[in-house]
Amino acid sequence: MDDYLQHLTFERGLSALTCKNYRRDIELLAELANKVELDTLKNSHIRRYIATLHGRGLGSKSISRALSAWRGFYHYLIHHKGFTENPIIGLRAPKSAKTLPQALSVDQAIKFVDIAGDDFLTIRDHAILELFYSSGLRLAELVNLNINMLDLSEGTITVTGKGNKTRIIPLGSHASQAILTWLDRRSQTTINSQDTQAVFITQQGCRISPRAIQYRVKTWAIKQGINADVHPHLLRHSFATHVLQSSQDLRAVQEMLGHANISTTQVYTHLDFQHLAKIYDHAHPRARKK
Repeated sequence: MDDYLQHLTFERGLSALTCKNYRRDIELLAELANKVELDTLKNSHIRRYIATLHGRGLGSKSISRALSAWRGFYHYLIHHKGFTENPIIGLRAPKSAKTLPQALSVDQAIKFVDIAGDDFLTIRDHAILELFYSSGLRLAELVNLNINMLDLSEGTITVTGKGNKTRIIPLGSHASQAILTWLDRRSQTTINSQDTQAVFITQQGCRISPRAIQYRVKTWAIKQGINADVHPHLLRHSFATHVLQSSQDLRAVQEMLGHANISTTQVYTHLDFQHLAKIYDHAHPRARKK
C-alpha cells in the first residue's frame, strides 16, 4: 500500500488529502478481507463486502469511492506486483435516490456573509465567507490558498483543485475588499515559519485547518440567524446556483467550479425552479391568467 500511495503522490500528482482517502479505503478492504490474501480475492468476495458496507449504513457515494480506490489499487498490483486478476471489475455500488444539492437563497447568502466587526476572528472570517460565496472554492482549496495565488489588482485568484488541476477564478469586489482588510490585519500577526505563505491563519500564526473553518461557518450561521444547516460546500452550491441563474452560462460555471465533466455541473440546472417557473408562466397558454 505504501508503494501505491507513493505512486499516486509522485507519479500521478494526487493531493495529500486524496492519498489519505485512498489509504483509508484500502485499509477498509484489508479489514473486510481479514485473513484472506488480496491476490486470492474474487468477484464474489467483493460483492459480499459491498453488502456488508451497505448493511453498515454506508451511502452509495461512499461505497462507489471505495470501489474506485480498490479498483485502482488492483490495477497497480497487476502492473507492478505480479497480481493476475482485478476482482473489482464490473462491480458497482447499490443505487441510491438522487438528491439535489441544497443552496441558500440570494437574500440568505448575502445576510450570511455580511458580518461586521473589527476583531481578528471577525475580519478573517468575513474574508473567508466572502471568498467562499464569491468564488465557489472547495474547502481544501481555501485552506491551501497562499499569498502568491492572489492577484487583487486583477481581481483573480489561482487555485489548484482536484486532480492537481489549476484554474483562475474571478474575485468579486466585496471579497477583494474583505481580503485586503484581512491581509492588513494578518500583517500584524506573528506567523509560524512554515506557514508564512498561508492566506488564512489562526491567532497562533498557523495555517487554519478545515475543521476550524467548518466550525466557524456553523457559528456564524447561528449568529446571523440563518435557519439552515450551513457548511462550506453549501456556499459553493449557492455560488454555482446564483451565477447560473443570472448568466445561464453552464460552461463558465463549470470552469469556475473546476468540474472535469459538464454533467457534474448540470445538477445545478435542476435547482433553478424559480427561473423555469417564470418562463413557463410567460410562455405556456395554460399558465396565462385570463
